[in-house]
Amino acid sequence: QVQLVESGGGLVQAGGSLRLSCLASGRTFSYYNMAWIRQAPGKEREFVAVISWSGGNTDYADSAKGRFIISRDNAKNTVYLQMNSLKAEDTAVYYCAARRGPFGNSWRQGDYDYWGQGTQVTVSS
Repeated sequence: QVQLVESGGGLVQAGGSLRLSCLASGRTFSYYNMAWIRQAPGKEREFVAVISWSGGNTDYADSAKGRFIISRDNAKNTVYLQMNSLKAEDTAVYYCAARRGPFGNSWRQGDYDYWGQGTQVTVSS
């Protein structure tokens, strides 16, 4: 069993930065590929970024490339999302999710084994 708790969200002006963290409980964190997925009001969930269990592979949505960086520290059971040059359209609830399955860019609920509760990111223009 893995529990995920996100933190680091908040209100920021356009052009600013935030770093999200996702702390995982349990001793098997390093077995999981970890992703960040977001959902804006009235919209479907959207894949943002994913990192492999070892940290050796990453993938990003086109909207995140060049602005966001995903990383992990398996010793601290934590995955991060550094978000720079934030835009109003980045406003959403950001979820971290864990997957033992294939490394990929899914946003689907059923493709992940565990989800966090989410953290709100609001970017004012």
